[in-house]
Amino acid sequence: MSSAVPLNLGIARSNAPTAASGKRVLLAEPRGYCAGVDRAVETVERALEKHGAPIYVRKEIVHNRHVVETLSERGVVFVDETDEVPENSVLVFSAHGVSPAVHEAAAERSLHTIDATCPLVTKVHQEAKRFARDDFDILLIGHEGHEEVEGTAGEAPDHVQLVDGPESVDAVTVRDESKVIWLSQTTLSVDETMQTVARLREKFPLLQDPPSDDICYATQNRQVAVKAMAPECDLVIVVGSRNSSNSVRLVEVALGAGAKASHLVDYAREIDIAWLEGVQTVGVTSGASVPEILVSGVIDLLAEQGFHDVQTVTTANETLVFSLPRELRKPSPMTG
Repeated sequence: MSSAVPLNLGIARSNAPTAASGKRVLLAEPRGYCAGVDRAVETVERALEKHGAPIYVRKEIVHNRHVVETLSERGVVFVDETDEVPENSVLVFSAHGVSPAVHEAAAERSLHTIDATCPLVTKVHQEAKRFARDDFDILLIGHEGHEEVEGTAGEAPDHVQLVDGPESVDAVTVRDESKVIWLSQTTLSVDETMQTVARLREKFPLLQDPPSDDICYATQNRQVAVKAMAPECDLVIVVGSRNSSNSVRLVEVALGAGAKASHLVDYAREIDIAWLEGVQTVGVTSGASVPEILVSGVIDLLAEQGFHDVQTVTTANETLVFSLPRELRKPSPMTG
């Protein structure tokens, strides 16, 4: 999966720069695509190869503008709901997951569905179903309106209450304080989630924890890397889209960990050169749905502005790979 390495990062202090100009870039590692995003994007690409255009995708396959625009150019049609898809067409469900009601609506239209839900999101769905069967009140920590939250809540709508941050805790009520469990959206800030859990536990001392951590390994790893480098940074640039929860969280984490400034951009061209005035150290990272080509564009722009010294800050090694949906797996050479 991912293995943490000792935080002996070797970050040169800003008062002892390694480059003659003193300008440097700290590049977070890990960053960019996680296993679930990689699987989702490849799922759409393989579906195009197998079935030809158009392929329909419910919502954005992942929350990244560049990925969505690139796939659109190749014949992928993104829709909000299943009733926009012609009957008998191929429909891919996004990495964020969908509720049982969406599966049923697709079946009613005889759509050929391919489920690209991240397996870590599927795990949370299974937890919701399990605890609903046991008649627990499920407190789902997440952001209202986010597709992942809607999908998870849809697994057990009569048992799930959304808790959108610590300030929402006062409004939560439960039937039996001895049968309460919290689950979470996978892309949240670890720190904010634990603040919410602490507030919930003050109100419900018997609150149970999920069987395993719901916040995904990649979200956590990217936040840890940013925390490690932020205290040394005058500016942290996070590459990612504004509807990407984990990317937005990275900006918050950078500022909370000591960066003097932090901005979210989709592309290098969105960087305001004025941000770099008086800056010696720029941290660069990217959300879990961001292709590396977009990070390279930022590094190139910074080099044009004199930031030639690029130092990688590594806090974990990620090796996890998820299998493609069954319908798209290529036959093994051993089996022909």
